[in-house]
Amino acid sequence: MGEAGEIQLQIAGIRGQEGGDDHGQRAGNGGACPPTTAAPRPALSKRLAWWALVLVNVVFVLAGQSVATLLGRIYYDQGGKSLWMQTVVQSCGTPLAIPLLLYFRTRKSSSSSSVAPAARPPLAKLAAIYAGLGVLLAGDNLMYSYGLLYLPMSTYSIIGASQVSFNAVFSYFLNKEKFQALILNSVVLLTFSAALVGVSHGSDGSGSDIPKGKFPAGFALTLSASALFSLILSLMQLTFEEVLKSDTLPTVLEMQFWSNTAAACVSVAGLFASGEWRGIAGEMAAYRKGEVAYAMTLAWTAVSWQLCTMGLMGLVAAVSSLFTNVISTVGTPLSPVIAVIFLGDRVDGEKLLAMLIGVWGLLSYVYQHYLDDRAKAKKMGERSDEQLQAGKISAE
Repeated sequence: MGEAGEIQLQIAGIRGQEGGDDHGQRAGNGGACPPTTAAPRPALSKRLAWWALVLVNVVFVLAGQSVATLLGRIYYDQGGKSLWMQTVVQSCGTPLAIPLLLYFRTRKSSSSSSVAPAARPPLAKLAAIYAGLGVLLAGDNLMYSYGLLYLPMSTYSIIGASQVSFNAVFSYFLNKEKFQALILNSVVLLTFSAALVGVSHGSDGSGSDIPKGKFPAGFALTLSASALFSLILSLMQLTFEEVLKSDTLPTVLEMQFWSNTAAACVSVAGLFASGEWRGIAGEMAAYRKGEVAYAMTLAWTAVSWQLCTMGLMGLVAAVSSLFTNVISTVGTPLSPVIAVIFLGDRVDGEKLLAMLIGVWGLLSYVYQHYLDDRAKAKKMGERSDEQLQAGKISAE
């Protein structure tokens, strides 16, 4: 894992900083090599900081996604019926990011006198990108709301794991990611896993209130939502690399805030245009756990989705959309267990086999990236040794 971590540093933009620090030290010593004990400390601190950032984002994704999905299923089981309300809460938690945005803006303004500001894309271009991403997110959230209504939580989670296979394809075309043999194996296995769930009996044995005859629609909508979500992640990675040319935390928060604000506006417009807003008061009064539980369920769903979204975008910026999808689908084995414990879902033989095949596909994917990272880390080590030898020769 340590070898794989070294190559991930280049994704986070650290390789340039390390190279710059090394050249600066040599210049300050009149071309001589710096002491061997001085260089590792900043590299180690950057390594730890990067891993800490990735770990926090992973926790946000897994915890936020699991809790939000569970609360979404509970909302329907306790009498909630508004699909657009479920869509709104998936993106309306953006105000929680405002304090962080203000904090980083204050830090940026205080340090702007000593550091030249980076060139930013035109405002109209950024607005168009964020608005476009917001529309796609709103559509994706709506399809996920339908899927969660029409499917048991365990089935929904297994089908959602297919987003890794979709993202592998989108990343190949949009982000120039390699399509290795194990990646292809992962795509095939995850596709087969989703297909196995699709041909099974679907909602039988579920403890949730699943509408009769809606399994095909739920399967199709959840699969489509997985594909669209994978496309959104690839587009976000492309935006970080080609448009914003930055993967700093303030940039990540800015994209997350404005794209989700746009998605929330589209969702609220859909709530009013569909007329579902008229039934909110009656839905709250008829909620089985009471009006307070209704409000708390929606509020904590919004908070959970906000944390999940912040974690997703942080991982896209720090690593890649492919890695983000892997982390997002790591919860696939956990969701059926949560559904069995809290919702009374029954995991039959077909569903268990589909889950195991999906886990096999995910492990194939992770192992391929481990091999790639190890090979790249080896090349970087050889290159560093060559540069060190060249510096010694020039100093002599």
